[in-house]
Amino acid sequence: MFLYELSAVILYFILLLAIGVLSYKRHLSAADFIIGNRSLSYWLTALAAHASDMSSWLFMGYPAAIFMGGFINAWVAVGLILFMFLNWQLIAPKIRVATEQYNSLTFSSFFESRLADSSGLIRIFTAIMSLLFYTIYISAALVGLGILLETLFDINYYLGVFLGALVVIPYVFIGGFLTLAWIDLFQGMFLLCVIIFVPLYLMPQIGGWDGLLKTLHGKSILSSLIPNFAPKTLWNIFLIITGWGLGYFGQPHIITKFMGIRNAYEIPKSKWIGMTWMTLALAAATLVGLVGTAYFTQGIQDPEHIFIELVKDHFPPFLVGLILCAILAATINAMSSQVLVVSSSLTEDFYKKIFHKDASSKELLIVSRLGVIFITVLAFCIAYAKISTIYSLILYAWSGLGSSFGPLLLLSLYSRKINKYGAWVGILTGGILAAIWPYFNTRLSLEIPTLIPAFTLSFLSIIIVSYLTKKKLANYN
Repeated sequence: MFLYELSAVILYFILLLAIGVLSYKRHLSAADFIIGNRSLSYWLTALAAHASDMSSWLFMGYPAAIFMGGFINAWVAVGLILFMFLNWQLIAPKIRVATEQYNSLTFSSFFESRLADSSGLIRIFTAIMSLLFYTIYISAALVGLGILLETLFDINYYLGVFLGALVVIPYVFIGGFLTLAWIDLFQGMFLLCVIIFVPLYLMPQIGGWDGLLKTLHGKSILSSLIPNFAPKTLWNIFLIITGWGLGYFGQPHIITKFMGIRNAYEIPKSKWIGMTWMTLALAAATLVGLVGTAYFTQGIQDPEHIFIELVKDHFPPFLVGLILCAILAATINAMSSQVLVVSSSLTEDFYKKIFHKDASSKELLIVSRLGVIFITVLAFCIAYAKISTIYSLILYAWSGLGSSFGPLLLLSLYSRKINKYGAWVGILTGGILAAIWPYFNTRLSLEIPTLIPAFTLSFLSIIIVSYLTKKKLANYN
């Protein structure tokens, strides 16, 4: 049994490494490595943006939330779909054009050029927040890989985390942005097929749709999507939607995919392809949680194992290994894109800006690849400690990134009245508040999602500080 599962995983990774090797010669400069020299087709852009978003959270964290919290948590998916659509509408076209005009490869270089900040503080603050929250984000991916390898091959969790880190480094190290985009395309289609196929295949095991609906009605799960129309209930639904959705405006690993598309006028095509993929994937993941509720009537020790246990109980070993590669696909897509973003930030914002302004393209490429190793090692240390669930780690990191960068990105693209001083304060306000807000939620029992206060205060601080310092900036100029 073990050999069948292992052979399926090995076969899958041979395909991934083949993609990495085939694209290696395309990466001859830092611009190629970081954003693929703006050469992505609309299909690549769509799948790269969406597949790099859905980590093991899609197969493990989100179905567990449906299983434990009821159908009302499906509003998370609604919020994600709504705000990702707004991301395509409001951010994608403008960021593609603006970053090319400013010749910017990273978030921070765009902010610096757009706000004429010669001090380097925007780059430093952006890099710090990226390093902090992406390290936690990547650690969540490693936790998912550790759990998967432990369950699939019965190996020690900590060894699984270590092997997970070794899986991601090689093809990020070799390929870069364009390679990851092609891998995202391949893995995005693969994981979509799996996440749809598995719950539909298992429906007869729980009595089909009638059996599922009977079980869910018996547990009052379906009616819990909108339990009632009391103000408190509607407020809680609003918090669920915005508590995740607002984060889309500040996720560099997604926004950089918009920057890499070949032509801005192809963005509408990418939008509809990507949104279709996302809607199907989240609907299927919701169904996984509901099928798990009907199947595991006596509960399950770890709800984040629902998908894994369903697959192990109903498929032969080789297919188990192949199907669970979808979790590897989702995890690797997100993790590799995040590692690349952080290593790019360290290269462009620290090394080139502070230490070696005249560094050659070849030298920067080497530094980017060393950054890949550095970030992965940091994330490995957090994953090794296993301090929280996948869902909680991703929510924490997602909220931090969204609060640090989302308000500034929106205002940079749509307002001419903000300045570098507002940007400094906005990045720090959003990032610091997002980092400490869970503490206040716990101590004061507030139950307010981090993104809402952190995003709002960051947005307001940018506007207020920019207004208060406009005379200072005018005198300085």
